[in-house]
Amino acid sequence: MDTWQPADIPDQSGRTVVVTGPTLGGLGHHTALELARRGARVVLAGRTPRTLDETAVAIAGEVPGADVLPLVVDLSDLASVRSAGEGAEAIGPIDVLVNNAGVMGVAEQRTFDGLELTMATNHFGPFLLTGLLMPQLVESGAGRVVTVSSHFHRMARRAPLEDPRAEGGRHRPWAAYARSKLANLLFTLELDRRCRRAEVPVKALAAHPGFAGTHLAANGQYGRSSGGVASILDATIRAVSQSAAAGAQPSLMAATAELPGGTYCGPGGLGEFAGRPQVTLMTSLARDEDAAARLWELSEQTTGIRYP
Repeated sequence: MDTWQPADIPDQSGRTVVVTGPTLGGLGHHTALELARRGARVVLAGRTPRTLDETAVAIAGEVPGADVLPLVVDLSDLASVRSAGEGAEAIGPIDVLVNNAGVMGVAEQRTFDGLELTMATNHFGPFLLTGLLMPQLVESGAGRVVTVSSHFHRMARRAPLEDPRAEGGRHRPWAAYARSKLANLLFTLELDRRCRRAEVPVKALAAHPGFAGTHLAANGQYGRSSGGVASILDATIRAVSQSAAAGAQPSLMAATAELPGGTYCGPGGLGEFAGRPQVTLMTSLARDEDAAARLWELSEQTTGIRYP
């Protein structure tokens, strides 16, 4: 697996893949594009019809005749996620769900559900969406859930196990981001364990993009990626990082390569910032089974879902 490259993606004809966060030019866009290029039916799951239309048009421009469907969902809003889950029933069996959407470094905000925005968008929303789509993943006969984490998970010093609706102390945007990315890995490994114990034909994997040139950091810091300081930050990141297309490769590897559940993919270069994707390691805290079980219980209580 240390020599994997996009050319190794097998034919995806007849397969259905759901990709969240497919903003034009971002990781989700490039993940969806390559899967559509290999013949998959791709469901673009994002917050606004305009965003979905822009990405669908861009994919069609590179892959004429691509089978692309929109699914409107705001992962920070649990009601929106439930609505999307109902709307997705018409899709039929789902072979792969790529939980790619997320926010980074945002100021403290509370969602309509009373949740801190970073954890709501990066963990609780994907947890609920995955649970709602689980019957369709099972129906495919060999479903796969890929959740996009980050090298930042290594900065987290504790698992996010406190009451998510409680008012805490000082909000530290990057600490909140790190803990949400740790939550992604705890969720992935616990989901895979539960599927194996229940003999459910679904496996869970994770990936991280390294240091990729997307708008995520500028959007998080300034609520936009252009204009004033936001443009400077965005341009700086793009100048010193690998492309978003390269950053999407670990997700594509996790979604399509012959890998066991619980595998974590990331760039193989120095510091895992860039380079050809390979199987990589996560921290011991991310592999803490007790913390994962407690987070799972907290997530079920918070979202109101019990996985079938």
